[in-house]
Amino acid sequence: MRISETVTFGGDARIDRAGEMRGNNVAIAAALADKPARAVVVWRGKLLVRGEDDLKLGLVATDAKLLNLADEAPTFLGLDDGAARFAYDISGWEPEDIPDTTGALFDPSEITHPDMPDNYRFAEIRMIMTRLSPADAELAATAKAILGWHEIHGFCARCGEKTKVAMAGWQRDCPACGGHHFPRTDPVVIMLITRGNKLLLGRSPGWPEGMYSLLAGFIEPGETVEAAVRREVYEESGIKVGDVGYLASQPWPFPSSLMIGCWGTAVSEEITVDPHEIEEAFWISKEDLIDVFAGRNEKILPARKGAIAQFLMQNWLADKLD
Repeated sequence: MRISETVTFGGDARIDRAGEMRGNNVAIAAALADKPARAVVVWRGKLLVRGEDDLKLGLVATDAKLLNLADEAPTFLGLDDGAARFAYDISGWEPEDIPDTTGALFDPSEITHPDMPDNYRFAEIRMIMTRLSPADAELAATAKAILGWHEIHGFCARCGEKTKVAMAGWQRDCPACGGHHFPRTDPVVIMLITRGNKLLLGRSPGWPEGMYSLLAGFIEPGETVEAAVRREVYEESGIKVGDVGYLASQPWPFPSSLMIGCWGTAVSEEITVDPHEIEEAFWISKEDLIDVFAGRNEKILPARKGAIAQFLMQNWLADKLD
């Protein structure tokens, strides 16, 4: 797909991840001495951003006071035009007033820190991802995913001992059994399933009213991408799929998935929903989907901007999937 790298988080790498430097403190120190380093700051999954119309990541100097709130060493994200970039997690900080957004799929609340200027605040990445530049989006997705991994992998899966940060944040080592643990990415297939002029849509229980999307699911161990597409579609909707192909991918840091966008041709039409998998599924014509994106459908909301589902659907409507 020629335009696949235009999907949010999916562009060609703007940041040099400099993997060869992760175990080399001397090289990182040299980079710090060469150009001013900056830090991406995360608080309970939200990223520090700045600005209004021209929204940017709120990168701060590595000696900024609020970074002292971090419980662990930062993760080295790489080099941006030769300048080092790090990710810090200050989730231990307790603001005076925290909005109750428990269970919310989309959290519009924003939190300010007293040491930062007025136009800096912590915001949910889902709410701002389409407003970031490709370089900022790459840093944001990487920081959120890697710090999310650190948050839930603080103890050794082999012996249960507390682990320590290693390799500039890209590894955790166990001092008890010597085990090494590495960040994981969970592969997920998301499917543009068509039958003639119709597209298969569905929704999961608990989604906001009017929210529908393409079917999706995790790839299981020992399974190919193609097999996962056919299995997930059949399990969720009872639809059998014949030909399958790849379209585009998108890192999805909620918490750490890689969305593998595929097309599939349905060879059956009757839908039988598994209520344990999804709440509803149906076929929608191109004409009706055009009305959805134009806001003229009373039941279905337009797909969320920035998500690969919207990207695939819009390009299907525009006949740009080749």
